[in-house]
Amino acid sequence: MAPYQFPPLPLPEELLELAIKSGASDAEVYQSRSLSQPVFFEANRLKQIETSSSEGTVLRLWHNGCPGLTVAYGSVDPKAMVERALASSLLNSSELIELAQVNEPVFGDVGSSVPLSVLVDWGKEAIAIIRDAYPEVLCNGDWECDSETTRIVNTEGLDCCYTDTTLSCYLSGEWVRGEDFLSVSDGETNRDSLHPEKIAQQIIQRLDWAKENVTLPSGRVPILFTSKAADMLWGTVQAALNGKRVLEKASPWASRIGQPVMDAQLTIYQDPIAGPYSCPFDDEGTPTQKRVFIENGVLQNFYSDRATGRNLGTNSTGNGFRPTLSSYPTPGLFNFLIQPGTVPLQKLITQLDSGLIVDQMLGGASGISGDFSVNVDLGYYVKNGEVTGRIKDTMVAGNVYTALKQLVSLGNDADWNGSCYTPSLIVEGLSVTTKVNNDS
Repeated sequence: MAPYQFPPLPLPEELLELAIKSGASDAEVYQSRSLSQPVFFEANRLKQIETSSSEGTVLRLWHNGCPGLTVAYGSVDPKAMVERALASSLLNSSELIELAQVNEPVFGDVGSSVPLSVLVDWGKEAIAIIRDAYPEVLCNGDWECDSETTRIVNTEGLDCCYTDTTLSCYLSGEWVRGEDFLSVSDGETNRDSLHPEKIAQQIIQRLDWAKENVTLPSGRVPILFTSKAADMLWGTVQAALNGKRVLEKASPWASRIGQPVMDAQLTIYQDPIAGPYSCPFDDEGTPTQKRVFIENGVLQNFYSDRATGRNLGTNSTGNGFRPTLSSYPTPGLFNFLIQPGTVPLQKLITQLDSGLIVDQMLGGASGISGDFSVNVDLGYYVKNGEVTGRIKDTMVAGNVYTALKQLVSLGNDADWNGSCYTPSLIVEGLSVTTKVNNDS
């Protein structure tokens, strides 16, 4: 099926014309329309099917050089929007006005939608595979098709628009053994198709590893972060590469362009056409671009929006995004890719004489400082290159920057975890603390 097509929206031009007539010197309209079709499963059975849609319109204008912004959801009263935006401009200081220029953009729609019946079949297939191996496991999940149309129009003549369709799923298996409760989850986001058998087999692999509960010795041991868990490390790296943090001198890499900042095995970049999080332009209408941030461990570039790029002297890198519709653009990432290595996950495991596999964690990211201490929600002890069982009541602590300088090995199993494409990896330099549990 072709991507979902929304009806044409004539509103932006009307808003721009009214804003200029009301005294604004420049204006921009950002419009987003989305259609979501999720299919939910609970306790191995189809629970419900939903269809929901939303529409948001953002008007940003400048009056006497001062910016004003207002947001409306659903139907819009153009006059009221312009009046609110002008009123908010009275509360702000003047600034340099930077709007994307006409660059004759031609963007094709990306991704394909699938019928709800296909989403249902995928969910049933994955659950059947898991329950064939583990009949006592209860499966929950959702399978979803999302289409979003983004359009940006401004008084410089820019008019760019595209529709993005993505498929995603989340599946969990709950295993109750007496007083022992285990929850294993996995998911996938893709453009045109999902792979229920792959997701089911990944959950079965974790259930196989968790058949026994074992105790991990405390201390410093090599830690294997699976591709699902490694995302925790990259949140800190993304913050350190943010041009706004560089201007604020909050990034430890602010003055380290051209210098090594992590292990030479690591190359990190963004690519506008890579994966399900690709996009042709940012929320300021600037074309996105392929950009290498770290090459073979050496810092090459930061990312920025228009204002941040001007202050850094680098111009925008096409990374101006709105955290919410009511926010002004700020530096953000649309995708973040870590170039995978050559070692399969099973071979990474055989490299560990005594180590820990971290697959799911409780707790958030470490922040720009890099320091973290998180509880391992799902982890496994490896001895002599073999998984011996699941560990419980275990905490991992350390510093992200230090760990990424002590990379032991990089897997070839890169996968999307949110908008981060990361492989599994083994690092050293982290502390492991385990509470002894006599009931394990």
